[in-house]
Amino acid sequence: MIARTWHGVTTAATAAGYLAFLRARAVPDYRATPGNLSVEILHRTEGALTHYLIVTHWESVDAIAAFAGHDIARAKYYPEDRDFLLEFEPTVQHYTVEPLNR
Repeated sequence: MIARTWHGVTTAATAAGYLAFLRARAVPDYRATPGNLSVEILHRTEGALTHYLIVTHWESVDAIAAFAGHDIARAKYYPEDRDFLLEFEPTVQHYTVEPLNR
Protein backbone atom coordinates (compact mmCIF):
# COMPACT_ATOMS: atom_id res chain seq x y z
CA MET A 1 0.00 0.00 0.00
CA ILE A 2 1.14 3.54 -0.73
CA ALA A 3 0.21 6.68 1.21
CA ARG A 4 0.08 9.95 -0.74
CA THR A 5 0.18 13.22 1.21
CA TRP A 6 -0.64 16.71 -0.02
CA HIS A 7 -0.36 19.99 1.91
CA GLY A 8 -2.22 23.25 1.31
CA VAL A 9 -2.90 26.51 3.15
CA THR A 10 -5.95 28.80 3.19
CA THR A 11 -6.90 31.77 5.29
CA ALA A 12 -8.78 30.86 8.45
CA ALA A 13 -11.68 32.94 7.13
CA THR A 14 -12.09 30.71 4.06
CA ALA A 15 -11.27 27.40 5.77
CA ALA A 16 -14.87 26.22 6.20
CA GLY A 17 -15.62 26.92 2.56
CA TYR A 18 -12.53 25.02 1.45
CA LEU A 19 -13.41 22.04 3.60
CA ALA A 20 -16.90 22.01 2.09
CA PHE A 21 -15.36 22.11 -1.40
CA LEU A 22 -13.01 19.23 -0.58
CA ARG A 23 -15.89 17.10 0.72
CA ALA A 24 -18.10 17.85 -2.28
CA ARG A 25 -15.56 17.72 -5.13
CA ALA A 26 -12.14 16.35 -4.24
CA VAL A 27 -13.05 13.45 -1.94
CA PRO A 28 -15.53 11.93 -4.42
CA ASP A 29 -12.86 12.24 -7.14
CA TYR A 30 -10.34 10.32 -5.03
CA ARG A 31 -12.88 7.67 -4.05
CA ALA A 32 -14.06 7.16 -7.64
CA THR A 33 -10.56 6.15 -8.75
CA PRO A 34 -10.07 2.37 -8.79
CA GLY A 35 -7.37 1.43 -6.32
CA ASN A 36 -8.09 4.25 -3.85
CA LEU A 37 -8.39 2.71 -0.40
CA SER A 38 -9.07 5.75 1.77
CA VAL A 39 -9.10 9.54 2.04
CA GLU A 40 -8.47 11.54 5.20
CA ILE A 41 -8.50 15.33 5.55
CA LEU A 42 -6.50 16.73 8.44
CA HIS A 43 -6.63 20.45 9.20
CA ARG A 44 -5.46 22.87 11.85
CA THR A 45 -5.80 26.61 12.25
CA GLU A 46 -2.84 28.67 13.42
CA GLY A 47 -3.81 32.30 13.79
CA ALA A 48 -4.98 33.63 10.42
CA LEU A 49 -4.03 30.49 8.45
CA THR A 50 -5.47 27.00 8.16
CA HIS A 51 -3.26 24.12 7.04
CA TYR A 52 -4.67 21.07 5.28
CA LEU A 53 -3.04 17.69 4.92
CA ILE A 54 -4.82 15.19 2.70
CA VAL A 55 -3.68 11.62 3.21
CA THR A 56 -4.83 9.01 0.73
CA HIS A 57 -4.02 5.32 0.57
CA TRP A 58 -3.63 3.46 -2.71
CA GLU A 59 -3.23 -0.13 -3.85
CA SER A 60 -0.42 0.67 -6.29
CA VAL A 61 1.55 3.26 -8.24
CA ASP A 62 -0.70 2.51 -11.23
CA ALA A 63 -3.76 3.45 -9.17
CA ILE A 64 -2.13 6.75 -8.19
CA ALA A 65 -1.28 7.44 -11.84
CA ALA A 66 -4.92 6.85 -12.78
CA PHE A 67 -5.81 9.66 -10.37
CA ALA A 68 -2.87 12.06 -10.71
CA GLY A 69 -1.44 11.40 -14.16
CA HIS A 70 1.87 10.00 -15.35
CA ASP A 71 4.02 12.17 -13.04
CA ILE A 72 2.63 10.92 -9.74
CA ALA A 73 4.84 13.27 -7.71
CA ARG A 74 3.06 16.29 -9.20
CA ALA A 75 0.21 17.71 -7.12
CA LYS A 76 -3.27 17.60 -8.65
CA TYR A 77 -5.30 20.81 -8.35
CA TYR A 78 -8.88 21.70 -9.22
CA PRO A 79 -9.95 25.03 -10.78
CA GLU A 80 -11.81 25.87 -7.56
CA ASP A 81 -8.56 25.69 -5.57
CA ARG A 82 -7.71 29.16 -6.91
CA ASP A 83 -10.55 30.56 -4.81
CA PHE A 84 -9.03 29.29 -1.57
CA LEU A 85 -5.36 28.30 -1.60
CA LEU A 86 -2.63 30.82 -0.83
CA GLU A 87 0.04 28.87 -2.72
CA PHE A 88 0.30 25.84 -4.96
CA GLU A 89 2.94 23.41 -3.81
CA PRO A 90 4.10 21.59 -6.94
CA THR A 91 4.66 18.14 -5.49
CA VAL A 92 3.22 15.61 -3.08
CA GLN A 93 4.92 12.95 -0.99
CA HIS A 94 4.54 9.17 -1.26
CA TYR A 95 5.27 6.66 1.46
CA THR A 96 5.26 2.87 1.47
CA VAL A 97 2.92 1.65 4.21
CA GLU A 98 4.14 -1.36 6.13
CA PRO A 99 1.25 -3.17 7.80
CA LEU A 100 1.85 -4.05 11.43
CA ASN A 101 0.39 -7.04 13.19
CA ARG A 102 -1.55 -6.07 16.27
